[in-house]
Amino acid sequence: MPVELTGMPVEVQTAFFIYGFLPDVWDGMSGTYMGKDWSSLQYFMTIYEVEEEKVVIMFMKMYETITINHRADKQQENRKKAERQAKNSAGSGGNYTHSVKG
Repeated sequence: MPVELTGMPVEVQTAFFIYGFLPDVWDGMSGTYMGKDWSSLQYFMTIYEVEEEKVVIMFMKMYETITINHRADKQQENRKKAERQAKNSAGSGGNYTHSVKG
């Protein structure tokens, strides 16, 4: 049974809430997920009047680490899948037989 966010402490709920507002950063060349752009964090902390900023940031960084690792694992799986497909396509491409009547 999945854990409900409403059952979490306020700091955890706030961390997920603000984390969702931060823009993602992707590497332009490889398409690798690099994490969040933290430059607007203080703005959100101020407008939502976060009292326990250090605790909220700790939960946000924990979640970011999990997210980065998950996306890296997915990207590696997709790369390996593409390599297997390319290998299978290249390996079966050289065995053609032709019936030529002359």
